[in-house]
Amino acid sequence: MSTTLEIRDLTAGYGRIDILHRISLTIGNFGNVGLFGPNGHGKTTLLRTISGLINPREGSIRFNDIEIAGLSPRAIVEHGLIHVSQGNRLFPDLTIGECLTLGAYPKRARADEEANRDAVIKIFPKLAERWRQKVRTLSGGERQMVSIGTALMSSPRMLILDEPTLGLAPKIKEELCASVLGISERGVPLVVVEQDVEFLLELSKHLYLINHGEVATEIQPGQSLDHSEIMSLYFGQ
Repeated sequence: MSTTLEIRDLTAGYGRIDILHRISLTIGNFGNVGLFGPNGHGKTTLLRTISGLINPREGSIRFNDIEIAGLSPRAIVEHGLIHVSQGNRLFPDLTIGECLTLGAYPKRARADEEANRDAVIKIFPKLAERWRQKVRTLSGGERQMVSIGTALMSSPRMLILDEPTLGLAPKIKEELCASVLGISERGVPLVVVEQDVEFLLELSKHLYLINHGEVATEIQPGQSLDHSEIMSLYFGQ
Protein backbone atom coordinates (compact mmCIF):
# COMPACT_ATOMS: atom_id res chain seq x y z
CA MET A 1 0.00 0.00 0.00
CA SER A 2 1.37 3.41 -0.93
CA THR A 3 1.76 6.03 1.78
CA THR A 4 -0.93 8.67 1.51
CA LEU A 5 -2.05 11.69 3.49
CA GLU A 6 -5.53 12.99 2.76
CA ILE A 7 -6.71 16.32 4.15
CA ARG A 8 -10.33 17.34 3.72
CA ASP A 9 -12.04 20.62 4.63
CA LEU A 10 -9.48 21.36 7.34
CA THR A 11 -9.97 24.48 9.47
CA ALA A 12 -7.47 25.42 12.18
CA GLY A 13 -5.85 28.42 13.79
CA TYR A 14 -4.83 30.14 17.00
CA GLY A 15 -7.23 31.52 19.60
CA ARG A 16 -10.28 32.80 17.77
CA ILE A 17 -8.43 33.36 14.51
CA ASP A 18 -8.71 30.81 11.71
CA ILE A 19 -5.55 30.48 9.62
CA LEU A 20 -6.62 27.48 7.52
CA HIS A 21 -9.99 27.76 5.79
CA ARG A 22 -11.46 24.37 4.82
CA ILE A 23 -8.25 23.39 3.05
CA SER A 24 -8.16 20.10 1.11
CA LEU A 25 -5.24 18.28 -0.52
CA THR A 26 -3.94 14.77 -1.13
CA ILE A 27 -0.31 13.77 -0.68
CA GLY A 28 1.15 10.50 -1.90
CA ASN A 29 -0.45 9.86 -5.28
CA PHE A 30 2.53 11.39 -7.10
CA GLY A 31 5.35 10.83 -4.60
CA ASN A 32 6.99 13.86 -2.97
CA VAL A 33 5.03 17.08 -2.50
CA GLY A 34 6.25 20.66 -2.26
CA LEU A 35 4.31 23.41 -0.52
CA PHE A 36 5.12 27.03 -1.26
CA GLY A 37 3.58 30.45 -0.93
CA PRO A 38 3.95 33.80 0.85
CA ASN A 39 5.06 33.87 4.48
CA GLY A 40 2.27 34.00 7.02
CA HIS A 41 -0.34 32.35 4.82
CA GLY A 42 -0.74 29.04 6.61
CA LYS A 43 1.98 26.62 5.50
CA THR A 44 3.51 26.08 8.95
CA THR A 45 0.05 26.05 10.57
CA LEU A 46 -0.93 23.28 8.16
CA LEU A 47 2.11 21.18 9.09
CA ARG A 48 1.58 21.76 12.81
CA THR A 49 -2.05 20.66 12.50
CA ILE A 50 -1.10 17.53 10.55
CA SER A 51 1.42 16.53 13.24
CA GLY A 52 -0.97 17.16 16.14
CA LEU A 53 0.65 20.29 17.56
CA ILE A 54 -2.58 22.19 16.79
CA ASN A 55 -6.03 20.67 17.13
CA PRO A 56 -8.21 21.24 14.05
CA ARG A 57 -11.55 22.98 14.50
CA GLU A 58 -13.11 21.08 11.61
CA GLY A 59 -12.16 18.60 8.93
CA SER A 60 -10.39 15.30 8.45
CA ILE A 61 -6.75 14.19 8.29
CA ARG A 62 -6.27 10.57 7.19
CA PHE A 63 -2.85 8.93 7.09
CA ASN A 64 -2.78 5.51 5.43
CA ASP A 65 -6.57 5.36 5.82
CA ILE A 66 -6.40 6.07 9.58
CA GLU A 67 -8.03 9.22 10.96
CA ILE A 68 -5.34 11.13 12.90
CA ALA A 69 -7.04 14.51 13.36
CA GLY A 70 -7.09 15.24 17.09
CA LEU A 71 -4.56 12.54 18.00
CA SER A 72 -1.59 13.47 20.19
CA PRO A 73 1.75 14.20 18.49
CA ARG A 74 3.16 11.07 20.15
CA ALA A 75 0.42 8.88 18.66
CA ILE A 76 0.95 10.41 15.22
CA VAL A 77 4.70 9.71 15.44
CA GLU A 78 3.91 6.07 16.26
CA HIS A 79 1.95 5.90 13.01
CA GLY A 80 5.14 6.92 11.18
CA LEU A 81 4.31 10.51 10.25
CA ILE A 82 7.34 12.55 11.34
CA HIS A 83 7.55 16.36 11.32
CA VAL A 84 10.84 18.29 11.41
CA SER A 85 9.83 21.75 12.61
CA GLN A 86 11.32 25.00 11.43
CA GLY A 87 14.17 26.36 13.52
CA ASN A 88 16.35 23.43 14.74
CA ARG A 89 14.44 22.70 17.95
CA LEU A 90 16.93 20.39 19.62
CA PHE A 91 18.20 19.88 23.16
CA PRO A 92 21.32 22.09 23.12
CA ASP A 93 23.29 20.19 25.78
CA LEU A 94 22.84 16.75 24.24
CA THR A 95 25.43 15.32 21.88
CA ILE A 96 24.68 14.35 18.29
CA GLY A 97 24.72 10.68 19.27
CA GLU A 98 22.30 11.27 22.15
CA CYS A 99 19.87 13.18 19.91
CA LEU A 100 19.85 10.38 17.36
CA THR A 101 19.24 7.81 20.08
CA LEU A 102 16.19 9.81 21.24
CA GLY A 103 14.89 9.67 17.68
CA ALA A 104 14.62 5.89 17.97
CA TYR A 105 12.18 6.16 20.90
CA PRO A 106 8.99 5.11 19.02
CA LYS A 107 8.25 1.43 19.58
CA ARG A 108 8.05 0.77 15.84
CA ALA A 109 11.60 2.14 15.35
CA ARG A 110 13.54 0.43 18.13
CA ALA A 111 14.26 -2.80 16.27
CA ASP A 112 15.77 -0.83 13.38
CA GLU A 113 17.85 1.57 15.47
CA GLU A 114 21.24 0.32 14.27
CA ALA A 115 20.23 0.18 10.60
CA ASN A 116 18.67 3.64 10.80
CA ARG A 117 21.80 5.05 12.45
CA ASP A 118 23.96 3.65 9.65
CA ALA A 119 21.61 5.18 7.06
CA VAL A 120 21.73 8.60 8.77
CA ILE A 121 25.53 8.55 8.80
CA LYS A 122 25.61 7.69 5.10
CA ILE A 123 23.30 10.62 4.33
CA PHE A 124 25.07 13.01 6.76
CA PRO A 125 28.69 11.81 7.12
CA LYS A 126 29.61 15.00 9.01
CA LEU A 127 27.59 13.78 11.98
CA ALA A 128 29.91 10.80 12.48
CA GLU A 129 32.88 13.19 12.66
CA ARG A 130 31.21 15.14 15.48
CA TRP A 131 29.38 12.29 17.21
CA ARG A 132 30.19 13.39 20.79
CA GLN A 133 29.89 17.11 20.12
CA LYS A 134 27.10 19.01 21.87
CA VAL A 135 24.36 20.45 19.70
CA ARG A 136 24.84 24.01 20.98
CA THR A 137 28.35 24.05 19.49
CA LEU A 138 27.21 23.15 15.97
CA SER A 139 26.61 25.43 13.01
CA GLY A 140 23.09 26.06 11.71
CA GLY A 141 23.56 23.60 8.87
CA GLU A 142 24.90 20.90 11.18
CA ARG A 143 21.97 21.37 13.58
CA GLN A 144 19.58 20.96 10.67
CA MET A 145 21.35 17.71 9.76
CA VAL A 146 20.87 16.50 13.34
CA SER A 147 17.17 17.48 13.24
CA ILE A 148 16.53 15.52 10.05
CA GLY A 149 18.75 12.65 11.18
CA THR A 150 16.82 12.37 14.44
CA ALA A 151 13.58 12.21 12.45
CA LEU A 152 14.99 9.44 10.26
CA MET A 153 15.82 7.42 13.38
CA SER A 154 12.04 7.16 13.94
CA SER A 155 11.60 5.00 10.80
CA PRO A 156 9.27 7.49 9.10
CA ARG A 157 6.61 6.33 6.68
CA MET A 158 6.37 9.97 5.60
CA LEU A 159 8.70 12.85 6.49
CA ILE A 160 7.54 16.47 6.73
CA LEU A 161 10.20 19.20 6.50
CA ASP A 162 9.38 22.84 7.28
CA GLU A 163 11.83 25.13 5.42
CA PRO A 164 14.90 22.94 5.96
CA THR A 165 17.29 25.40 4.25
CA LEU A 166 16.09 28.55 6.04
CA GLY A 167 18.96 30.87 6.91
CA LEU A 168 21.73 28.62 5.60
CA ALA A 169 24.75 29.82 3.61
CA PRO A 170 24.56 28.92 -0.11
CA LYS A 171 27.17 26.13 0.04
CA ILE A 172 25.59 24.49 3.11
CA LYS A 173 22.15 24.91 1.58
CA GLU A 174 23.31 23.08 -1.55
CA GLU A 175 24.72 20.21 0.53
CA LEU A 176 21.52 19.91 2.55
CA CYS A 177 19.33 19.93 -0.57
CA ALA A 178 21.42 17.08 -1.98
CA SER A 179 20.96 15.14 1.27
CA VAL A 180 17.18 15.66 1.19
CA LEU A 181 17.12 14.33 -2.37
CA GLY A 182 19.11 11.34 -1.11
CA ILE A 183 16.46 10.64 1.54
CA SER A 184 13.82 10.66 -1.18
CA GLU A 185 15.83 8.20 -3.26
CA ARG A 186 15.79 5.80 -0.29
CA GLY A 187 12.02 5.59 -0.61
CA VAL A 188 10.81 7.92 2.14
CA PRO A 189 8.02 10.15 0.77
CA LEU A 190 8.57 13.81 1.60
CA VAL A 191 6.37 16.82 2.22
CA VAL A 192 8.55 19.93 2.07
CA VAL A 193 7.73 23.58 2.72
CA GLU A 194 10.41 25.69 1.06
CA GLN A 195 10.82 29.18 -0.35
CA ASP A 196 13.34 27.93 -2.92
CA VAL A 197 10.96 26.97 -5.73
CA GLU A 198 13.80 25.64 -7.91
CA PHE A 199 14.70 23.14 -5.18
CA LEU A 200 11.04 22.11 -4.86
CA LEU A 201 10.85 21.51 -8.61
CA GLU A 202 13.95 19.30 -8.40
CA LEU A 203 12.45 17.38 -5.48
CA SER A 204 8.92 16.99 -6.81
CA LYS A 205 6.68 17.77 -9.76
CA HIS A 206 3.65 17.90 -7.47
CA LEU A 207 3.29 21.31 -5.81
CA TYR A 208 0.64 23.19 -3.90
CA LEU A 209 0.56 26.98 -3.65
CA ILE A 210 -0.86 27.91 -0.23
CA ASN A 211 -2.32 31.40 -0.06
CA HIS A 212 -4.54 32.92 2.65
CA GLY A 213 -4.97 29.50 4.28
CA GLU A 214 -6.29 27.85 1.13
CA VAL A 215 -4.94 25.87 -1.82
CA ALA A 216 -4.64 28.56 -4.46
CA THR A 217 -3.10 26.29 -7.14
CA GLU A 218 -2.21 22.62 -7.49
CA ILE A 219 0.56 21.73 -9.95
CA GLN A 220 0.52 18.06 -10.90
CA PRO A 221 3.18 16.05 -12.73
CA GLY A 222 2.95 16.61 -16.44
CA GLN A 223 1.78 20.21 -16.25
CA SER A 224 3.99 22.39 -18.42
CA LEU A 225 4.69 25.22 -15.97
CA ASP A 226 8.14 26.77 -16.03
CA HIS A 227 9.88 28.65 -13.24
CA SER A 228 8.68 32.09 -14.36
CA GLU A 229 5.05 30.94 -14.42
CA ILE A 230 5.34 29.51 -10.92
CA MET A 231 6.88 32.75 -9.65
CA SER A 232 4.01 34.67 -11.22
CA LEU A 233 1.59 32.48 -9.27
CA TYR A 234 3.63 33.04 -6.10
CA PHE A 235 3.56 36.82 -6.35
CA GLY A 236 0.05 37.02 -7.73
CA GLN A 237 1.01 38.58 -11.03
